[in-house]
Amino acid sequence: MRATPAPIAEQPLDEFSNCHGGILGKLDALDRLPALLAPAAEARRIAADSLAFFTHAVYEHHAEEERELFPAVLASAGDGAEREQVQGLVDRLTQEHRDIEATWERLKPHLKAIAKGQDSTLDTEALAALVAHYKAHARFEEQQFLPLSKTILGRNGDHMAALGVSLHMRRALPGVMERYGHRI
Repeated sequence: MRATPAPIAEQPLDEFSNCHGGILGKLDALDRLPALLAPAAEARRIAADSLAFFTHAVYEHHAEEERELFPAVLASAGDGAEREQVQGLVDRLTQEHRDIEATWERLKPHLKAIAKGQDSTLDTEALAALVAHYKAHARFEEQQFLPLSKTILGRNGDHMAALGVSLHMRRALPGVMERYGHRI
């Protein structure tokens, strides 16, 4: 038996019905939007916070270590094997700083876009590598270099005190200059 075609008068109604299917699909997507707003806002916040943190804390931390801590430990290390060990550790940590910073610089434009709510092709493998590399760097420094530094600088209380004064002055100087400026 042959199906009878719908009367011509009903065919235009089918087109309206088909449109409703597309509209309902788009409405379903729109209905998911509120659930996506919080994660998107969190992504923007994390990206913005990370940009500020790296710029103001991580780079400054690396600079302080390289300007203050590493030279102080090298200067206080004993001649021979101890100084060679310290120099090897300082060289390794300094190279890790440069590697971490280079990875950060490659990621930074993408994080800026995310912070602004723009589309970005964030290299998630590079981001994961940065996080893993920095965690390993910090663990190594905490387990190897800082205990050795404490031993070396601890042999002479003046050396540890000098490092403390140097760090304090470097951190306090911008505030002092801002407060007193030309009167110093």
